[in-house]
Amino acid sequence: MTLIRLLASLAFLTCVSGAAEAVEIRTATGLAAIAETPKRVAVFDVAAIDTLDALGVAPAGAPATIFVPQLETVAKKAEPVGTLFEPDLEALNALRPDLIIVGGRSSPRSASTSRVAPTIDMTMAGADLLAESRERLDAYGALFGRQAQARAIEEKLDAAVSAARAAVAGKGKALILMTNGPKITVYGAGSRFGWLHAGLGISPAVERIGAAVHGEAASFEFIAKADPDWLIVVDRAAALGAGEQNARATLDNELVAGTTAWRKHQVIFLPAADVYIAAGGVQATMRVLDTVTRAFSAAK
Repeated sequence: MTLIRLLASLAFLTCVSGAAEAVEIRTATGLAAIAETPKRVAVFDVAAIDTLDALGVAPAGAPATIFVPQLETVAKKAEPVGTLFEPDLEALNALRPDLIIVGGRSSPRSASTSRVAPTIDMTMAGADLLAESRERLDAYGALFGRQAQARAIEEKLDAAVSAARAAVAGKGKALILMTNGPKITVYGAGSRFGWLHAGLGISPAVERIGAAVHGEAASFEFIAKADPDWLIVVDRAAALGAGEQNARATLDNELVAGTTAWRKHQVIFLPAADVYIAAGGVQATMRVLDTVTRAFSAAK
C-alpha cells in the first residue's frame, strides 16, 4: 500500500470513528446533536447530577451548594461554578467545559452559558416525571457511552415503580401538600408533584386543585374538610436546610389531627431534597418511591 493510500485509509477510519461518537439526544428544547463524548462537563441541574452519578459520570463543575446529602461527595470533587439559579460565568470560563447542562432553576441562564460552551437544557416538567426521568437516563447513557449501565438502572427504576403501584392499590385517597415554615400549599394531579397520582395510581382526595407550579395556598380547615386517607408531605424548609418550623410542627394541630390520615398514622414525609430539589434524578426518584412503598405497605 502506498503512503498516500495509507494516509487516506487512516483519514477514513478517523472520520468513521468520529461519526460513531456523535449522538443525538432529546432535550427540553428539542433534539440536540453532540459531536463527541464530553470530557469536561459543568452541570447546574441537581436531577442531572443525580442521574450522572448513578451512571458513574462525575461533573467537572457544579453549583457550590447541591442540597442533597447523598450528592455531597460529588459536590466536593467538582469545581464550584455558581448556584442553582446563577452560573458564575468567570468560573465557567476558567473551567473550560466542553458541555454545560442546565435545567429547572438554571434553565433561564442557558443563553449566557452557551457563550462559554455548548449548553443543553434538560429541564423536566413534572407532570409525567417518571417518563422524563427514563428519557433523561437514556440520553445521558447515550451521551457518555454508558448505555449498558443506563439499561440496568432503568430496570431497577421500573421495579421500584411497580412495587409502589402495587403498594398503593386500593389503599385510599391522598392529599399532597408542601409546608414552608408555617405556610401550606396543596398540589393536584397536574402539578409538579402530580406524578405521584398519575404515575403511581394514587387517587387524589381533592379533584379540583389547580396545576400551578407553586401549588394552591391552603388552610388547616381545607385539610380537615378534605379528610384524606393519606397525607403526602414535602417540607420545603427541610429541603433547603432553612431554620424555619418543620412540617411535623406545622401540621401538629387539632384540625389536622382529626383527619383519617393523621388518626391512622398515614402521613408520609417524603425525602424533602429528593422530591423538591432533585426531582427526576433516578436515585432521588427511587428513594421517593421506596418511601411511598414502605408507608403504603405498612397500612392495614
